[in-house]
Amino acid sequence: MEKSARVLVTGGSGMVGRALVQRLRRDGYSRVVAPSSKELDARDQAAVRRFFADNPIDYVFHLAGHIGGIGASVTYPVEFLYENLMIATQVIHAARVAKVRKLVFLGSSCVYPRDCRQPMNEDDILTGAFEPTNEGYAIAKIAGMKLCEYSNSQYGTNFLNLMPCNLYGFGDHFEPAKSHVVSALIYKFHAAKLKRQPSVEVWGTGASRRELLFVEDMVDAMLHFMQHVEAKNIGTFVNIGLGQDISIRDLAQTIKDIVGYGGDIVFDAGKPDGMPRKLMDVGRAARLGWRAKIGIPEGLRMTYEWYLENVAVAMGVE
Repeated sequence: MEKSARVLVTGGSGMVGRALVQRLRRDGYSRVVAPSSKELDARDQAAVRRFFADNPIDYVFHLAGHIGGIGASVTYPVEFLYENLMIATQVIHAARVAKVRKLVFLGSSCVYPRDCRQPMNEDDILTGAFEPTNEGYAIAKIAGMKLCEYSNSQYGTNFLNLMPCNLYGFGDHFEPAKSHVVSALIYKFHAAKLKRQPSVEVWGTGASRRELLFVEDMVDAMLHFMQHVEAKNIGTFVNIGLGQDISIRDLAQTIKDIVGYGGDIVFDAGKPDGMPRKLMDVGRAARLGWRAKIGIPEGLRMTYEWYLENVAVAMGVE
């Protein structure tokens, strides 16, 4: 990917998108376009087609999506299915029609079956039922992934599907309505510390396990595959993860220690755990030349430091 290339990043205001745009510009890519959702409604077929017609693009990082944690996914399943289905299919289809040179589509590990064997291998896709709490989101991501696969087969495109595990880090959503597990726990423990609350409630039993990848590692992965790997060499998709997981109980304790909160952790077993475990087999990514570098404790510490410097004051939890 030459430095003069015209690069589109959808979802450029999200955690991964911001980190990617910053890295691209820092590395000398001067023609990066990252429209906001107001500038480009990726759900609107006509708007997306006009955008590609008016802005010739060489490479696409398609990261846009409607996101949220278990609570939001359960409460608003229509939005999670419809919004993500439209966002995925409109951009991928328009990119194919516009003959972009290469596209990277970011999926999600929630596409794997709820009771999938561990670690989850790329061949396990669609071998069982989805986890009910994120079914709509998973269906939309699979549709986008399959559209890339079929475009490559039928039209000879070079569209790569990367399937990351749970992501966290700089620029994450810390608002309770949008946060995922790491950002939600950082917010809860920090607020409880300041308010001197005796305990912090955590959803579920704490027994479920999650694989966590720091956002800068995700950026490294996207750039590696865009620059060095062809779609024909990865199969349908490739897992992007750390290759290690952690229980929610241990994650909560680790974040509690990093924050310096002295109260108790109370697990609410009446709330859903989500999938029992999500650990990826990252062997294919390693064979294709990429491995994660940042472990969970290091990444959590850096995320909390970033939160203190950039978010806590604005949210009134300083």
